Order: sequence, then structure tokens, then C-alpha cells
Amino acid sequence: MNELIKVEVKADTQVVSARELYKGLEIKRRFSAWVSDNFKDFIEDVDFTSVRKSTEVKNNGGIQIRELQDYAITISMAKELCMMSHSEQGKRYRKYFIELERKWNDPQEVVKRGYAILQNENARLKIENQAMKPKALFADSVAASHTTILIGELAKILRGNGINIGANRLFQWMRDQGYLISRKGTDYNMPTQRSMNLGLFKIKESTITHSNGSVSISKTTKVTGKGQQYFINKFMKMNETA
Repeated sequence: MNELIKVEVKADTQVVSARELYKGLEIKRRFSAWVSDNFKDFIEDVDFTSVRKSTEVKNNGGIQIRELQDYAITISMAKELCMMSHSEQGKRYRKYFIELERKWNDPQEVVKRGYAILQNENARLKIENQAMKPKALFADSVAASHTTILIGELAKILRGNGINIGANRLFQWMRDQGYLISRKGTDYNMPTQRSMNLGLFKIKESTITHSNGSVSISKTTKVTGKGQQYFINKFMKMNETA
């Protein structure tokens, strides 16, 4: 089917330009008069919407851009306008619009449009989700960066950002990746020299006085603000590529 007039889709509705239809119907009256006489039986923002159309006109040997009043009209309204023209062109355009509607309402086309809308919605949600992750990550990191936290508390922050990991698994991962000392002994689960050089951890020492009067030193590994940002970002990136 040869294209008689450009058709656009807005809000899942087929629309055409009133000016283009006016031209195609070969209306002799001024456009504004034609609109005034024929649009009064239609509902604005339902059957038609007001739009502005840019066009080039010659002016003193040069080109000037002018803004013209136009309307985006539905196919149903366009069909009625064609009937109201009482012309051969009106019959021709009306048949064209009837065929457009038939194809538009064909079950296969409806399913195809529905699938396209679903795909677009999924893509939009994915983009929004990706955009929200850095914001949530940034907010959590800033809140956490004011103080050092336990590795178990870092696991809770990671779970809050969609990372499925607990304290024990996080300790194991840090040992496997060389952030914590894995050999059994007094330094077990203490930061490696590499981690300390990166500023990811601090060691908190506490003095414990026992009932027999002896004193011992307890060491606890805590994650710095920099370490929190480092590990959260690392896990978020790993989660995106998983």
C-alpha cells in the first residue's frame, strides 16, 4: 500500500497532521477556516491535539523559519473529515485510513506492539535500576565512611545493595582474595600488608584483664570508610557482570 500521508504513533494511537490531510484533500478554503468549521464536533486532547509545525519560507531572497499552527488528529477523526469533504480525494483518503486501521487492529500486529512495549518497558526498568544503584551505593558509602565497621556489618550493607552474602562467606572471600591472612595462628583474619597499604582496614586493639590478674590484647579487624567504598563498589561491579 503506497503511503498517502505520514502516520505517526503517539501514546499507542495513530495520528496524522491536519495540515497534510488538508493539503491532500485539496481544500480550497484557508486552513484556519477549515479547522474552525470542521473541528467543532471533535474533542481536543481526545480526537486531536494542538501542535506547532516549523516550515521554511523565502523572504527577500533568504530563507526564514516560520511556526505554523497544526493539529495531530486520530485516524478516526481523519476518516470523518474525509467524509465531510464530499470529494473524490476524500473517498480515496478514507479508504486508505480504513486499511490502516484494519492492519493496526490485526491480532498479530496487536501482539507485536504489545511485545515491543514490554521490551521497551524492560529496557527502561533496567536503565532505571542501573541508575539507582550508584545512588544507593553512594548514600550507603557516605553514611558508612564516618566510622570503621566490622566485617559482619559490611556484609549487611552489601545485602542491602542486592549482594547475597553473609559474614562467614565474606570472611572466606576476603581470605581467598588475599585481603585477610588465611594461615591459622595469632594473625588469622588480620589484614594482609597489601590491605593495610590500601587503607582498607584498621586493627582495633583492646586490653582484656582476666580473673587471674593476667592481661591479654584482643585484636579486631575493622573496615575503614575507604574500605567500605572499595568493597561495595567491587561487589556491585561483580554482580553486574555475573
